[in-house]
Amino acid sequence: MRRLFGSVRARATLGATLVVAVALVAAGAAVLLSLKSNLMGEAGTRAERSARAVAAQLAAGTPYDKLSGLDGDDGPVQVLAGKKRLVAASEDLEKISGTDSDRVKPQSPVAPGGDDDDDSEEDLEPGEIAGESTFKNGSATIDGDTEDYRFAAVEVETHDRGRLKVYAGAPLAAEHGAVQTALTVMLIGFPLLLGVVAGVTWLVTRRALRPVEGIRSEMAAITASQDLARRVPEPQTHDEVARLARTTNETLAALETSVERQRRFVADASHELRSPIASLRTQLEVAAAHPELLDLDGAVEDTVRLQRLAADLLLLARLDAGERPGDAKVDLAGLAREAAEGRTGVTVDAEPVNVAGSRGQLGRVLANLLDNAQRHARSAVTVSVRREGDLALVGVADDGDGVPASDRERIFERFVRLDAARSRDDGGAGLGLAIARDVAVRHGGTLTAAQGPAGGALFELRLPLS
Repeated sequence: MRRLFGSVRARATLGATLVVAVALVAAGAAVLLSLKSNLMGEAGTRAERSARAVAAQLAAGTPYDKLSGLDGDDGPVQVLAGKKRLVAASEDLEKISGTDSDRVKPQSPVAPGGDDDDDSEEDLEPGEIAGESTFKNGSATIDGDTEDYRFAAVEVETHDRGRLKVYAGAPLAAEHGAVQTALTVMLIGFPLLLGVVAGVTWLVTRRALRPVEGIRSEMAAITASQDLARRVPEPQTHDEVARLARTTNETLAALETSVERQRRFVADASHELRSPIASLRTQLEVAAAHPELLDLDGAVEDTVRLQRLAADLLLLARLDAGERPGDAKVDLAGLAREAAEGRTGVTVDAEPVNVAGSRGQLGRVLANLLDNAQRHARSAVTVSVRREGDLALVGVADDGDGVPASDRERIFERFVRLDAARSRDDGGAGLGLAIARDVAVRHGGTLTAAQGPAGGALFELRLPLS
């Protein structure tokens, strides 16, 4: 049961069925009440018509035994005088309830002013019929047949018999029959209608969720096969399911790119680490066999290269893990002067500009940009810091050969070197610019390459002001 109602299709079907069931019950109750009220009103109208017809005869002075309408064909009739004294009734009336008197046989009249005197509050002139009628429900037995009736009571002031009250009843059999028929139809039709609603909802939901099942099964297959090149099917629609499929495929593409990037990163890192480790091992093995041939400076240099490469790889791993840069205030002008201090041929033109972030990471960006510029410059490197609207702009330019326009994005990829003839010892591992751009992006900024004023490369770092 839990598994069944754990399905979206089952929950949607159950919800739709319950909503329709509540609506049908409310509508059915309203229909029954309205039908009953209308039929009750019609029965009251018929009863009032009969009562007023008898009252009109009494107002005209017709004797009790000459009254028409007492044959019982249109329903039971009672004529009461004074305080519930029955003076006339329908023929064959055997039993009655719901009126002021349960008698069925007329009583002997009394003299006016005696027990027949009425205490009604409505003043009537002799021969006048009251305008208001009262209604009650009851039952009566006529010639052995018992039925429910709607009784109407009408008062009339006679010339010689005082105040009389006429009760006339209209049968409620039609009302009961109509209500019962309607109720029977609802009891039979509502379950059938709910079944149709549940079936249609189940089929429609199944059709609507079929692409979702396709997405789920394909994602399960991708997980099992670990083949991130596969994609889920995209429905040719413009609904939420189609957008879900497109978003899923975009996520898979991003994941595939990320995994491929990590694979390349691991392969390149392994390759880069192999060279200094192999060189260091060779020197140590030679030194172990021939101590007099130990190249201590080379061993130290390889160790430093290995240390720098390990630090770069560690920083890249932290950046890929989403390490937040922090929100400390950093003075880019002071940071640029610190990075340029002790470097030959580097000049700094900076105005005070503050940004928010990690001082250590931003210092690493400037150091990497200066290292790259000094490797390619002929004689001079210029660092500038200034405001540009709501951004801080740091420019690092050299007078070297520059970067071809076609390679100005590729140089920010990891382990990329444009100068194939340059040695690894002089050129590094190709991680400096990649680290610089990643740090810039983590700080909400950008790092781009262009042509400098002296014809060399110009790297521009833009960061939001603090």
